[in-house]
Amino acid sequence: MLRAVLVGCGAMSKTNIEAALATGDVAFVGLVDLDPEHARKRAREFGLLDAEIGTDLAATLERTRPDFVLDVVVPQARYGVVTTALNHGCHVLSEKPMADSLASARALVEAAHRHGRLHAVVQNRRYLEGVRRIRRFVESGAIGAITSLHCDFFLAPHFGGFREAMEHVLLLDMAIHTFDAARYIAGSAMEAVYAREWEPANSWYRQGASASAIFELGNGVVFTYRGSWCADGLRTSWESAWRIVGEAGTLTWDGADEMRAERRTGAREGLFDVSEPVPVPPLDPRDRVGGHYGVARDFVDALKAGTEPETVGHENIKSLAMVFGAIESAETGRRVAFDPRTAQETTRP
Repeated sequence: MLRAVLVGCGAMSKTNIEAALATGDVAFVGLVDLDPEHARKRAREFGLLDAEIGTDLAATLERTRPDFVLDVVVPQARYGVVTTALNHGCHVLSEKPMADSLASARALVEAAHRHGRLHAVVQNRRYLEGVRRIRRFVESGAIGAITSLHCDFFLAPHFGGFREAMEHVLLLDMAIHTFDAARYIAGSAMEAVYAREWEPANSWYRQGASASAIFELGNGVVFTYRGSWCADGLRTSWESAWRIVGEAGTLTWDGADEMRAERRTGAREGLFDVSEPVPVPPLDPRDRVGGHYGVARDFVDALKAGTEPETVGHENIKSLAMVFGAIESAETGRRVAFDPRTAQETTRP
C-alpha cells in the first residue's frame, strides 16, 4: 500500500481522492490545506479519520513520510509544492496544468530528474475511451498515415468566478486537454504554432474567449484547433468534435458516442475516389481508460514497477508548450517554433 499526502483540499480534490482510492493501492496519511477546515471536511467525507490534518506541507511530510504527494493546488502554487515534495524524497502527481509557465515546468522536470523521483500530471482526457480507440485505430493503418487532425470546441458555459476574469481563458484553462489528446493520437510533438485570440461582441469573459491555432506536428502533420467559450447553440462535446485525415481515409468523432471512418477503395466515380465504411474496433482490453482513475492507475503502477507513467513531466511539458506557444503567438502575431524533443522555443531572439 502506497502512503500519500494530499495538498489542496478544494473542489478538484474530491475527484482526485476518489481516483486514488479506487486503485486499491493508496492510503492517505495526511491532508494539507491553507484552511484546515477544508482538509477536515475531506477527511470526514472519505473516512480518512487517521490522516494527519495540516497547513504546512513540509512539516506534514516530515511527520508522515509518504511515498507520494497528490498535488491539487492552484497553478501559481504548484512549483513550491512540487519542489517541497521532491526535496522530501516524494514522488508527485499534480493536477493539470503542470506549471504556470514553461520556465517553471522545465525547472520541475530537472528537479524530478535530479532527485530520481517521478513527477506526473493528471492529464485525464487522453484516458477517455474515444481517444484510446482512435489512437489504436490510427496505429492499425486502416486509414493510412495521419496527414492532419482538426478539432472544434464550441460551448458557452457561464462559470462565474475566476475564469471570467482571467486572461487567455480558453487556451490556458481548457485547450490543453484537446492539445494533449491530439499529440497523443498523432504520436508526435509540436514543432511550430500560429494562433489568434479574440473577444466576440457577445462574450462575458475578460479576454481570450475564442481562439484558433494551427500546429505543425512534424512529418508534415498539421493540427488545427477552433474554439470558443461563448458560442451559443449547436454546442460540441466537452471533448471537442474531431476529424482525423489519413493518406487513405478519414475518421470523425463527435466527442461523445458517434465515431465513423471511411477509406478509399481504389475505384473512382467521376471526380472522386469511392470510399467504403471502415469499422472502428471497440476498446481493447489492454487500453487503460477512466479519466482521473486511468491517470491514477498508471501512476501507481509505475511507482510499483519502477517505470514511468504516460503523463510523466518530461513528456507532459510538450503539451504545456502547445498552450504557451499558442498564447505567445496570439500575443505577438507571429509563428512560434519549438524543438519537439525538448519543448524549447527556437524562434525567440
